[in-house]
Amino acid sequence: MWIIPGSGSLRLCKKPFVLRGLVFRSYATKTSDPLRILFCGSDEFSIAHLKALHAYHLKQPERISSIDVVGFTLRFLEWLRFLIQFPSVPLKAAASDLSLPIHEIDTFTGWTPPTSPNGHINLVIAVSFGLFVPPRILNGAKYGGLNVHPSLLPNFRGPAPLHHTLLAGHTTTGVTVQTLHMKHFDHGAILSQTPAPGFEIPNPESCTVPELVDFVAPKGAQMLVESIEKGLFVPPIANAGAEQTGELKHAPKITPEDRHIKWANWTLADINRRNRVIGPLWSKALCASNPVDGPLSFQQKRVILTDIEEVDPPEGCDSFSIVPGLPFTNAPHPVKPKKSRQLYVFTVDGKVLRINRMKVEGEQDAEGLRAAIKARMFGDRAFQYEGRELTPFRNSLV
Repeated sequence: MWIIPGSGSLRLCKKPFVLRGLVFRSYATKTSDPLRILFCGSDEFSIAHLKALHAYHLKQPERISSIDVVGFTLRFLEWLRFLIQFPSVPLKAAASDLSLPIHEIDTFTGWTPPTSPNGHINLVIAVSFGLFVPPRILNGAKYGGLNVHPSLLPNFRGPAPLHHTLLAGHTTTGVTVQTLHMKHFDHGAILSQTPAPGFEIPNPESCTVPELVDFVAPKGAQMLVESIEKGLFVPPIANAGAEQTGELKHAPKITPEDRHIKWANWTLADINRRNRVIGPLWSKALCASNPVDGPLSFQQKRVILTDIEEVDPPEGCDSFSIVPGLPFTNAPHPVKPKKSRQLYVFTVDGKVLRINRMKVEGEQDAEGLRAAIKARMFGDRAFQYEGRELTPFRNSLV
């Protein structure tokens, strides 16, 4: 028998009910006032949770009486994407599709939650939201705040848990529903959590962040709805977090420096994983310039490797494996582009990457060898090795 809570009483049902792919199982719960929710979100992950809450609101209006949505203005969202890598999914459009009121803000400073005819907001829910919800707003909500975090907290605290889960090579992950802490992100009481070791990540060796979001979001949405059904947010709150052993991993924001290749340390597997998870990687190369009224000069320019792949080493290139990150080409000096000529580089574990395309700072994305020639990256002579000429850069990528 399944217990379906009603207003002021409990109703019994023989099986759980299903709505839009979500299974809402009900249990003996702590009762609460009808919830007037302030939902704060930004991206695809948060939108999945908003849709689940709205579906439950339609099915159980006596449990959730209203949902107001807080999102960022377009200008602020563009800045936030640069800062913490949020994808540009319009929460405003999702709220409009659900006929929910939306409030666009850049900051909580000077902003007051709306009041409905039924009363003040009494529960704040923040999912994948980049602003800290201040104590002023949490204290004004009778039941405080909730957050859904896509990790087994306290592991992978921070704004980019899915990125760091994949970067660490983990094959399992989970979701956590926690309270919103008054002072710190991701330090609230854990109300519900995927049992350790978590659920299997589909195709972990090829999984991307958007694919993992699509997989994890429905699980987090269901856990949030079940936590509301059970009244886990109603005092006294019981912390359901499992005891953690070992060193905790963190999930700080992804920055451009995370894409900067460390040739002396990163293996081919490291490079491929980072390229898959956080996008095209970059390095720096020494480029020559010859001003009309001055001597030849050199400067380091950023080089974004937009298309790379592992290949078999070209003949006669063994000497280049001594210096990981030293690009070379199977062409004599002076280097000229031809169909059979390519740009290569060794990794620290002796593998060879072919640089099919790259973008040199100040230039357009182009075929790898042509981009290197145009930027004048090559040295003044070729190397002879086993009767073959191979031309290296002036120095290694850094």
